[in-house]
Amino acid sequence: MKQSISLKADGHASSLFLAISFILCVGFDLLFPAHAMFQTWQKLLPGFQWISWKSFLLGVIESYAYGWYFTLIWVPIYNVIAQRGQA
Repeated sequence: MKQSISLKADGHASSLFLAISFILCVGFDLLFPAHAMFQTWQKLLPGFQWISWKSFLLGVIESYAYGWYFTLIWVPIYNVIAQRGQA
């Protein structure tokens, strides 16, 4: 039984999850400014400023990139450990 995870599928899934989460959080910040998280985004996403279309697009791109960063580290580790567990 093959237990490996697809790097491509996980990369896109993780990246879309983070990009969509970023979009939802920006929407939340606009609706509820008293509970805004944009200071956190400014620390996590280099170049992100509150809020312009250019900055918003940069935040979406960087969030998507963070998903691939996570995937490129986590999936190979998982696949090696899962393969060793089969032996």
